[in-house]
Amino acid sequence: MEHKIKYKAEAVFGGGCFWCTEAVFEELRGVISVMPGYTGGTVPNPTYEAVCTGETGHAESVQITYNPAVISYETLLRVYFTVAHDPTEVNRQGPDDGNQYRSAIFYADAQQRATALAVIDRLTAAKAFKAPIATQVVPLHGFYAAEAYHQHYAHEHPDDPYIVINDAPKVAMLHSRYPELVK
Repeated sequence: MEHKIKYKAEAVFGGGCFWCTEAVFEELRGVISVMPGYTGGTVPNPTYEAVCTGETGHAESVQITYNPAVISYETLLRVYFTVAHDPTEVNRQGPDDGNQYRSAIFYADAQQRATALAVIDRLTAAKAFKAPIATQVVPLHGFYAAEAYHQHYAHEHPDDPYIVINDAPKVAMLHSRYPELVK
């Protein structure tokens, strides 16, 4: 018998190159889909080339559709902060530099905002990182799917040097740190 999803929710995170964040979140139980795209800017229907200029204001982001009966928004945030990217970096992640690679949580409602701020407060109080958390917590005002060739990029191009160097270690860390969350 096929298991039907009775409820689903969405989360949108910016954390550097969307190939990296997509690769991590696709591994999680309860995640239905992960779509790379662009949000947080002023240009409607941006292209990858335009976003790469840093002039659109958009961040490379992922839209995560998930079943909250299986995985919570707070658990997604835990993975976001501890595996998917470095939340202390300002306008960069790894080899990628520019405001399009900023760390940002794009909240859809007051509950997501409150949860994100509470997680940041707990991590800050615990001194979880050597530098201050730079993650922006900002309202979501639209999400634009990235071009088709960006979708599932790490899965479809596992031998790409960028994937081997930047994405594969994060996926391995997820499996090591949170094996109970992996599909």
